[in-house]
Amino acid sequence: MQRMMRVSTTHALGGIMRTRTAVAAVLLLATVGTACNSSGEPEKIRVTITRTVTASPGQKAAPKVDGALKMGAKQALDDEENNFHSTVQALEYQQPYKGPQPQAPQDFQGGDTWATVSVKVCNIRGGDISVSQFPWSLAYADGTSIEVTGSSGGDMPKPEYPMDKTVKPGRCAAGLIAFPVPSGKRPERLVYETEAGDLAEWAIPKA
Repeated sequence: MQRMMRVSTTHALGGIMRTRTAVAAVLLLATVGTACNSSGEPEKIRVTITRTVTASPGQKAAPKVDGALKMGAKQALDDEENNFHSTVQALEYQQPYKGPQPQAPQDFQGGDTWATVSVKVCNIRGGDISVSQFPWSLAYADGTSIEVTGSSGGDMPKPEYPMDKTVKPGRCAAGLIAFPVPSGKRPERLVYETEAGDLAEWAIPKA
């Protein structure tokens, strides 16, 4: 004898209670002796409990690769306490940059060619936000990293992501960030980390 029970669960996410509906089944089998068969022996009753948690509508999880976001995925950055809501997105990595190469990086910059990432930050709602290239860096499998140079203008790849810009609610900032990289070595991840503690990482596809 089988009895089916469908259960809904409620989870707190960022201080907001969201009810999630059971869709797929996780089975928990319990044995109880509450009935007898024709021989007078206890009859085993199987109770099947269906319990599934799914993402709320519009809350589709971003795809990941080895724990990092897939290139092109968008990450939400929400500060409920201060009413700041924005998104950050890495769109493409090029090594070497496929457009006109700027003057070769200098030795102290740590690379012999220029690579670029195409990124976009949007201010969804709340107050003004300030964006720059400095939160972005490249991380390698051996633990080393490459930061932005701070160089802009001139023959740097265009359109450039701004070095320092105020973005009002409902607007975005997008463009290319150039990194001086060693041509024989490919980074593993693109990292976005702010002084406020916001952190997101994207897996860089293999060449």
